Amino acid sequence: MKGKKLVLSLIVGLVISGLGLYFSFRKVQFEPLMNYIVSINYWWTLPALGMAMISFFLRAWRWRVIMGSVERLGFWEAYHPMMIGFMMNCILPGRVGELARPAILKRRKNVPFFQTLATVAAERAFDLIILLSLFAVVTAYVQIDPNLEVAVDQYTISSKVLQNAATAMTRLSIVLIAGIILVSFEFSRGLMERIILASPSILFFLSLDAQEKVRQKICLPIVGIMNGIAQGFGAIKDFGKVLLCLGISLALWSLLAGTYFVMVQGCPGISMSALELTAMMVIICFAISLPSAPGFWGLWEAGGIFAMVLFGVPRDEAAGFTLVNHVIQLIVPIILGLISVVMTGVSIRQISSAGEELAENNIQTTERG
Repeated sequence: MKGKKLVLSLIVGLVISGLGLYFSFRKVQFEPLMNYIVSINYWWTLPALGMAMISFFLRAWRWRVIMGSVERLGFWEAYHPMMIGFMMNCILPGRVGELARPAILKRRKNVPFFQTLATVAAERAFDLIILLSLFAVVTAYVQIDPNLEVAVDQYTISSKVLQNAATAMTRLSIVLIAGIILVSFEFSRGLMERIILASPSILFFLSLDAQEKVRQKICLPIVGIMNGIAQGFGAIKDFGKVLLCLGISLALWSLLAGTYFVMVQGCPGISMSALELTAMMVIICFAISLPSAPGFWGLWEAGGIFAMVLFGVPRDEAAGFTLVNHVIQLIVPIILGLISVVMTGVSIRQISSAGEELAENNIQTTERG
């Protein structure tokens, strides 16, 4: 039954991605687009592919540093689960790949689920910090036309949409950082535990036995999960590791911006500086933070075309480059993830639905404890 669900999920993901690609470009003139795509010098994609691969090695290194407070992993022990998660995010709906790493480590090394999940959240916090910093640099350098809008089928990207996305990402960063601080330090975590455990007493209309059941069934599991997350965020308390992770994050995002710069060298009719291409990368990242199909089809194209039109690139060239660059950025995690599946022997069928099951099992185990 699970195998059938996996096949169905894969088919749904591929169909949605295909439809997203179709709807993204159905209003673009096909012949000029194809003529431009054919004119690209694809030898430049080879160094871009290599740089994209290296960026995932940097991600694995960073995650290994963060995971050190929970479980010491070898490089490949960190790399393979991470790549499988990225691959699943590219082809399956619902970003289920975020749960792949915790599920794999739980099954293979019995690492507590929520502790690993917390390290994934810490990774996202570092990414958000770098992206928001780059956005601050971009907005100081680039004046975005408030009247410029780019529509790709049902998606429309404008300066207002980007500002809203930046605001949402800023708030998410603040919430993540505040949460990390609250659960990572004993004083604040202890205060939160006391408040949670004492909360059933406000249900004065319940009997003492009922209040105790609430404490056992709800409050204690929450405290157990919070303690697990605290251990997952353990690396954040080490200032040296924080600086190292920030340095790795800056390096990997600089490398990803470099893939844009290398790709442009083989694209006729496009002349953009490294800073302008970095701005394009940041705009795309903000655009795909909005809800979209697997693989970010549609929003990626809208964000990319918006950025390139902003810097004076004709729309046909912008559409061609954005599509090819999107494929390059997606094909790397998909291929590397599939290789990791083969090398590790991990069953996608088993881990595709394991996240929810493990989360529920962890809560039930905490209740019994």
